[in-house]
Amino acid sequence: MISTFSTATIFFLLGCLLLGVLYASLLYTSKSSLDKKFKIILAAIRTLLVAIIAFLLFAPLLKFTEYTLQKPILIIGQDNSLSVKQVEPNGFDQQAYQRNFKALQKALSKKFDVQTYHFGDQIGAGFDFSYNAKVTDAAAFLRKIKEEYVNRNIGAVILATDGIFNKGSNPLYGLENLKSPVYIIALGDTIPKRDAVIASVNYNNIVYLNDNFAAEVQVKVFDGDGETAQLTLASNGKVIQRQNIVIKEKAFVRTISLKIKADKVGLQKFTVEIVPLKNEITTKNNSQAFYVEVIDGSEKVLLAAGAPHPDLAVLKEAISSNKHFEVTLALADKLNDIKLQAFDVMILYQLPDGNNLYKTFLSNLRATRKPIWFIVGGQTDITGFNQLQKSVSLVATNGSLQEVYPVIGQDFTGFNLARGNDKIINSLDPLLSPFGRLKVAANTTAVLDQRIGKINTKSPLLFFSNENKQKFGFLMGEGLWRWKLNEAQNGDSTGFVKDLISKTVQYLAAKDDKRRFRIAPSKPNYEENEEVYLNATLYNESYQPINKPEINLVLKNQEGKSFNYVFSKSELGYQLNMGNLPPGNYSFIGNALLGKEKLSAIGGFYVTPILTEYRQTTADHRLLNTMAKQSGGKMFMPENLLKIVDEVSKNDNIKTISYEDRRYVELINVKWLFALILALLSTEWFLRKRNGAI
Repeated sequence: MISTFSTATIFFLLGCLLLGVLYASLLYTSKSSLDKKFKIILAAIRTLLVAIIAFLLFAPLLKFTEYTLQKPILIIGQDNSLSVKQVEPNGFDQQAYQRNFKALQKALSKKFDVQTYHFGDQIGAGFDFSYNAKVTDAAAFLRKIKEEYVNRNIGAVILATDGIFNKGSNPLYGLENLKSPVYIIALGDTIPKRDAVIASVNYNNIVYLNDNFAAEVQVKVFDGDGETAQLTLASNGKVIQRQNIVIKEKAFVRTISLKIKADKVGLQKFTVEIVPLKNEITTKNNSQAFYVEVIDGSEKVLLAAGAPHPDLAVLKEAISSNKHFEVTLALADKLNDIKLQAFDVMILYQLPDGNNLYKTFLSNLRATRKPIWFIVGGQTDITGFNQLQKSVSLVATNGSLQEVYPVIGQDFTGFNLARGNDKIINSLDPLLSPFGRLKVAANTTAVLDQRIGKINTKSPLLFFSNENKQKFGFLMGEGLWRWKLNEAQNGDSTGFVKDLISKTVQYLAAKDDKRRFRIAPSKPNYEENEEVYLNATLYNESYQPINKPEINLVLKNQEGKSFNYVFSKSELGYQLNMGNLPPGNYSFIGNALLGKEKLSAIGGFYVTPILTEYRQTTADHRLLNTMAKQSGGKMFMPENLLKIVDEVSKNDNIKTISYEDRRYVELINVKWLFALILALLSTEWFLRKRNGAI
């Protein structure tokens, strides 16, 4: 710690000393009774005393400078996922590797501040060589470093992994803000092993009874060229399809489309599997289960508009393509004669409009409580639109229209669209939307958001809401016919526009559950690392939610073993957290006693094993090498990992940082200075008193 005065303060100090000398000379020059040598001592004391007091009147500042040394922090991250253990290169000694890894930590700790972590689906402190993490998220590990060690002296990051990252973003992008070299210990084997893999399954999770739907299965086979593999599809455990696949390449990839008939109502489990080949490295990635909700019913749809428009033809064609929908188009004067109770879903195309000719129709519409899809355009009466519902408020500024482009919403899970959505949507022309300020309720969920020019706004374009158990859909723009032309111009055979319209109507048409006691899982199937939640709702005879009675539940697994639970009460219902459950098929029955009335609810759900780590068995050392070079680090093989000590030590950028802390203190606040003044006064008074000068 260093204390210094400023230059100006030194001049003040000299002036105060001069004042003290002047005062002392005036006081002791006339004291002829005192010995000359004694007068000099008293004058010196008085000079120092006056100088100190005078100096304090200027309130001088004392500067304190303190230096703190911070050693470089080295962060070691160890991949604890299944893929590291399941595929090891020839000659790899796991025990020797673990010993060397710990020796690396010990050697680096002599010079650096070493922090150790293991990561997979979660991040933990210290090393863990159990290799049981179901997924690998290296990006989350790098993000944790950046957040927890902000403004710290991070010298380097040492990452031991196989380069297989299957959760979160690409870790390569996480290096941008790290600003520290990353030294990689490359684990795993880059030589593909003999393996047959179900890489992915794409399907629609909601279908109608007796419909045929497609499931696209991507099959990968490594080191199986010249052989024939068999692909099977099972429904609830029973094989319903078989297909032979001739493997023609060493690294074989093919997408196979399976046509499946939905012949049973409810949540159906399907399992697609490749019959294992001989000597596969693992068979855990040979199968994948998926779940489809099969619903029954035919719906009547009213398409209402004030005048003809090209969009109406697009809407009618798309809705009619689904054999479970019967669409009726009503225009102008026919609207007031429509019997709304006969329809399940209403589509109001630019209604209400500015003519105000359909008051009877709109008045009857409010009383139906049926799902409504509003399509807003240039002819829409914005004031009337705002009055018909409470989910959306549009404040139009000047009655003009603006071009809005579609962007896929991030949080909507109500239904899946066709593959390649991003590419298709980016090629679509804009819709025309009323220019103004759009406000939506908090409970809305967006399928598409708005892009104006090159700016992605937070305003939704196609979205849904629920008001007092009435469903609403909103499309804030006209011009669907343009999208249809875009498909024709681009040769798009996926039928994106038809698919979007059909699924929007299907989503709105889905019936609400009217039972007085119901129990439902928060989702139909869970992964084994997810906590299983069940929600229960109980209504009295007036259909008002209550939560006073106790709800008991019996859960049964696929082996027939039963488990008993009691629901916890929430504000207006019940909730049960079962924690993590082993993979399998579960059924449950819940019971509630409401007065003397016994109510029960049944249901089920699936818990699926996480097989992500088994779907890629080949290490990605190219990615690891890119990460090391991009960050200024280096990649090492496991047998050479102790060389990292020398590599880090000779890196001139990894060094101790000295932090300087400066602060200023007023000299008048220094307590020992008052003790000195008191001591000088007392000494001078005592000496003068003793020698008769007082």
